[in-house]
Amino acid sequence: MDIEKIEKQTKQKIQYYKEINSTHLYAKQIEKQGNAILIAEIQTAGIGTKGRSWHTGESKNIAITMIKHPTCSIQKLEGLTTKIAKAIVNVIKKLYGYELKIKIPNDLILNGKKISGILTEIHTQSEKIEYLLISIGFNVNEEHFGEELEKIATSLKKEYHKDFDREEIIINIITEIEEIIEQL
Repeated sequence: MDIEKIEKQTKQKIQYYKEINSTHLYAKQIEKQGNAILIAEIQTAGIGTKGRSWHTGESKNIAITMIKHPTCSIQKLEGLTTKIAKAIVNVIKKLYGYELKIKIPNDLILNGKKISGILTEIHTQSEKIEYLLISIGFNVNEEHFGEELEKIATSLKKEYHKDFDREEIIINIITEIEEIIEQL
């Protein structure tokens, strides 16, 4: 993955990991260091909502967590996951013309199968937001999901039989999410 390209296009410093247990879990450990973007090629214990696991594959998909410290009221974060889902739908439509569907609040569906999941986690003390985590798993170039996931998961490559540029997708997703956060 070309991290320099992502940093240059987004004007963000990226913490890159060839392999990590979970970008989301690690982000919780380092959130006090400030805003950050973590990207991993492989997650050995990727997580989704309700404690479910998230399959990342090996250097084929997107696993990203953004650490944010917004100063807005907690009420402003209402519906954030759905806004992020809509932003990702717009990115894929803009880049490739493909229509993803949103399964409210946090899944993106392509041809009846899950292609992406969004996990947002907000930590507060009283009414003050301590930090916000935005984690996204997106199946890009994965072709094999294993027997248990084959019927419910898909990827861009599996559906359209070509390779896709993960960096281009990441750059656009980060840009869209940054715009959402700025408007809070």
